[in-house]
Amino acid sequence: MSVPIFVPCDSAALAVGADEVATAIAREADLRGVELEVLRNSSHGMFWLEPLVEVQTEQGRLAYGPVTAADVPGLFEAGFYRGGDHALALGLTQEIAYLKRQERLTFARMGLTRPLSLADYQQHGGFAGLRAALAMGAAAVVQEVLDSGLRGRGGAAFPAGIKWRTVASATATQKYLVCNADEGDSGTYSDRMTMEGDPFMLIEGMAIAAIAVGATQGYVYIRSEYPHAVATMRAAVQLATQAGFLGANLLQSGKSFQLEVRKAAGAYVCGEETAMLESIEGKRGVVRAKPPIPALKGLFGQPTVINNVITLASVPIILARGAAFYKDFGVGRSHGTLPIQLTGNVRFGGLIEKAFGVTLRELVYGFGGGSASGRSVSAIQVGGRSFTEFYHGLAHGVADEEVGFGVAVPVVALV
Repeated sequence: MSVPIFVPCDSAALAVGADEVATAIAREADLRGVELEVLRNSSHGMFWLEPLVEVQTEQGRLAYGPVTAADVPGLFEAGFYRGGDHALALGLTQEIAYLKRQERLTFARMGLTRPLSLADYQQHGGFAGLRAALAMGAAAVVQEVLDSGLRGRGGAAFPAGIKWRTVASATATQKYLVCNADEGDSGTYSDRMTMEGDPFMLIEGMAIAAIAVGATQGYVYIRSEYPHAVATMRAAVQLATQAGFLGANLLQSGKSFQLEVRKAAGAYVCGEETAMLESIEGKRGVVRAKPPIPALKGLFGQPTVINNVITLASVPIILARGAAFYKDFGVGRSHGTLPIQLTGNVRFGGLIEKAFGVTLRELVYGFGGGSASGRSVSAIQVGGRSFTEFYHGLAHGVADEEVGFGVAVPVVALV
């Protein structure tokens, strides 16, 4: 019986040789007559350990990393495929402190599943939220999102349910749903990880939103510098449509929702929602004057819901587990969890998902391990000057509904 070996296919892992490692493992196994099955999974987001190789055992997945192609013969000599000891052995993946100390709701499947496997996605709870939404009805779905306290994770922190309710109440023969995936700020990659690693989660979140507001056409507007994300999302949309999770008769419900992936125009300004709408319409990306707001007059002049990737990706678990479950995470009036991207001069850079209320000290020292150079951290930049207010709140471990606590925050440590 073949032993499952997991090697990530995330862009960050590919950049440091994951393809070469996967090829070397397959070649070495063939030379030694060892029956292995190399599976390309999503990344856990522990980027300092990439390429991370995992072996499925009865106790769970055992991790080895970071692995290079040159390390592969030594791993076989140590019998890593049987859980053998090696200098790169990290123990059970689920016991690695960086992961164990997180509250992973949106990123719960990351590292566990193959991105384009519908079977893997459903085995780990996928589409439970969509089925619940279809059983509840549109108005109840909007209310559930309102009750969850979910705010936009794109920066403005506007309550998602209010935006949905506005579009749902609008009278129009056509409504649209647009996912803003034009992730262009330095140090950000949570959107890319989601689209490359768990694309069906975003598709499910968009389908739920479409049911809630009555939209029948959706667009995912993806940064042009993300070719792997574009390719993965297009393949996932095709698979989901063939399986009935998208299309003219969504899960035999009589609901219609078509989804299209659009590659962005390569202009930073198109990350602004109205400039993005102009681009989707085939025009130059120019910011529109408001009012009217896109919820009433958006894409092609019709009522349009615009949310970013993490906002929509947070929706499936809210519908699957209930608003009360999601709302129980966080502090004050900031509910749920937040993906935090730790980069720069830190020992352990990567993706962290924590409930609101985490401090900068815990992020930079508890997760990041302090500076990679060993020197004292003398400055921390939280997403640049646009997130200055966010930094003030996060540093004190509190949440304030008046500041942009919805963003997927890049934290850069400087010395």
